[in-house]
Amino acid sequence: MDAATLTYDTLRFEYEDFPETKEPVWILGRKYSVLTEKEEILLDVTSRLWFTYRKSFPAIGGTGPTSDTGWGCMLRCGQMIFAQALVCRHLGRDWRWVKGKKQMENYYNVLNAFIDKKDSYYSIHQIAQMGVGEGKSIGQWYGPNTVAQVLKKLATFDTWSSLAVHIAMDNTVVMEEIRRLCKLSCPCPGASAFPAAESDLLSNGYPDGAECMDRLLSWKPLVLLIPLRLGLTDINEAYIETLKHCFMMPQSLGVIGGKPNSAHYFIGYVGEELIYLDPHTTQPAVEPMESGHIPDESFHCQHPPCRMSIAELDPSIAVGFFCNNEEDFNDWCQQVKKLSLIRGALPMFELVEHQPSHFSSPDVLNLTPDSSDADRLERFFDSEDEDFEILSL
Repeated sequence: MDAATLTYDTLRFEYEDFPETKEPVWILGRKYSVLTEKEEILLDVTSRLWFTYRKSFPAIGGTGPTSDTGWGCMLRCGQMIFAQALVCRHLGRDWRWVKGKKQMENYYNVLNAFIDKKDSYYSIHQIAQMGVGEGKSIGQWYGPNTVAQVLKKLATFDTWSSLAVHIAMDNTVVMEEIRRLCKLSCPCPGASAFPAAESDLLSNGYPDGAECMDRLLSWKPLVLLIPLRLGLTDINEAYIETLKHCFMMPQSLGVIGGKPNSAHYFIGYVGEELIYLDPHTTQPAVEPMESGHIPDESFHCQHPPCRMSIAELDPSIAVGFFCNNEEDFNDWCQQVKKLSLIRGALPMFELVEHQPSHFSSPDVLNLTPDSSDADRLERFFDSEDEDFEILSL
């Protein structure tokens, strides 16, 4: 059976609990002890938005698939890492979901952005159709780089979140490019992208009618996605410690990747194992109620998360970070610089102040919504294109 078509619907699983270990558990920048904080760990994991295969949603494009089972796992992982960015943006990293507890309006606004319908900003419909512009037909498997490029394009329409999305290509993060992107003047929006309750009159965190000057001088919250290739067919062990440290940063959004043609959303690690949310379960599509309320229990993983050895990770990944303000970004830069001090570890990417001379255009680093510059790197980053032969030199 093709790994991409594997689903767990008919299989019985005994989800393995966290091992009793003194090793710390890291979840998206938070450190826990499994010996004394197991409930807190599970609550943190359960609070992440969990997007899986769905069935019986409106046909993509009107006549296309009504289920993404067998092909949508990387699209769902892209949704999860981007949903974590929206949670950080609108709810904060310390927000927690509790079953049966009434949540604030912004939570449902975030969730609504990913519901399986054509007019949701980051729905499977939008991702699949926008992917056509990246050379992917509807129903075709994506790699990490492709889904990152598509999400960047879709984010330009999400005026409610008003995010600056930067995809660092060529294993290089250029600080001046990010500062330029995040400090661009942005108009003061007149209304939220979602209908707001009378008690919820904030638009992008600002009251309607607020003076625009504060917005013009502000830093747009940054979503930084870094597609990487950490080896040919297996991950190079020299990158493992650096990868672990990415989960320790408070700006961490996690990692999307997995095994060839079987994607996972990695949210942390314990010892030599990665902790991840798995999209390979097919659930019925969820319809919002007439009242606008969204039944949300199926969007939260309420069993212990999956784990796998770091050594089993496919080398094609994308690492994500969220910086809410300039101070956040400066702190992230300092932490990245310290990674070079880890003995025996290789940096996964380079952090530079200015654009290297071998980059022909800033657009290589700051792709516009209509750009196709990333096409030239598609084969390098996406693990569906691994039918190459290694030649002896």
